[in-house]
Amino acid sequence: MVVVGSGWHFLSGISYYTCRLSNALQERYDVGTILMRRLLPARLYPGRDRVGQPLSDLRYADDVRVFDGIDWWAVPSVRRATRFLREQQPDVLVLQWWTGAVLHSYLALALAARRLGIRVVVEFHEVQDTAELRHRWAARYVRAAIRPLLRRTSGVVVHSAYDRDALACAYDLAGVPAEIALHGPFDHHVVDTPRTPGPDGVCRLLYFGTIRPYKGLEDLIEAFGTLGPEYHLTVVGETWEGWTRPAELIASSPARDRITFVNRYVPDTEVNEYFAAADAVVLPYRRSSASGPLHIAMSHGLPVVVTSVGGLVEAAGPYPGTVFVPPAEPGELAAGIKSAAGLTGRRHADPSSWERTLDAYQRLFTRIGIDQESVTSSNQTAPLLSPDLR
Repeated sequence: MVVVGSGWHFLSGISYYTCRLSNALQERYDVGTILMRRLLPARLYPGRDRVGQPLSDLRYADDVRVFDGIDWWAVPSVRRATRFLREQQPDVLVLQWWTGAVLHSYLALALAARRLGIRVVVEFHEVQDTAELRHRWAARYVRAAIRPLLRRTSGVVVHSAYDRDALACAYDLAGVPAEIALHGPFDHHVVDTPRTPGPDGVCRLLYFGTIRPYKGLEDLIEAFGTLGPEYHLTVVGETWEGWTRPAELIASSPARDRITFVNRYVPDTEVNEYFAAADAVVLPYRRSSASGPLHIAMSHGLPVVVTSVGGLVEAAGPYPGTVFVPPAEPGELAAGIKSAAGLTGRRHADPSSWERTLDAYQRLFTRIGIDQESVTSSNQTAPLLSPDLR
């Protein structure tokens, strides 16, 4: 198979996911990867100042063949990607969907795949990016142009039942097989990381991730202002979409002296340091399909205060360190933080698994008529059992 997703040049959570998924699939299948190298003109990207910087330490497995990559202006990179696809001769092309910026390239790849007899699968991380939805022309473009892509799609993968239902409401996918593949663990940051002890009697809270309108950071700043001196908050994230309201609230907060604000996209070398120095992670999203920071927190075994929105309920529900709170309710958020303080001091087991993700893909491949033996990796040393026999 060939997986298509975000590359390292425009680094985001989908860059990490594409790599982790490709490496996981390689355990069972022969895998190639096509990276979306330059997503759009750099001046239009929220993280324009860091484009192209080597911030990630994650690497593709040696047996995963990588084409890097496709640029937004398409020519000649799409033609070269098509040649890579023809050389790999996969049974299935797996497209990671998260932004309309890749739509024209994905449509070109899907058309080429169908001409070559390759089935197309789309894995949806969300129906459409929230920033694109705010722009009427972008929302209309995606809704119109994605339909030819979906007509050439043999199956879809989503991260939750919530996303499956949202996708069904947005597009007519009647008759297209869909499988739920819960997000796998983001444990690549956890390499024998020792806990960093903090001051006695202090609960260290961490918010981690981009700062965007839907992330609800302003709710956390308001809630934190009502907490006592036994709490400290660290906010680590890059501002997107010009959303400076949280920064303004931090500057004027009565608890400003207990807030550390790191307003940038931190490299992998620093990620462990922030999670190792946290007692609990707070993710006050107002909406969300999935969350990379949630899975990093669970991989570290930390208590997580998270809002009960979208796909987060299914992702964090089985995790014993989860405290759910309603969205956009600073008072409830403060109460949830106090509850999470009682869960600190011990490591909670992360229930997520890439094996579970692979099982979902295997079920989908069976449903769309792909011969499992034809895509099984040469690295597979034991016979694969069907999902219902595991």
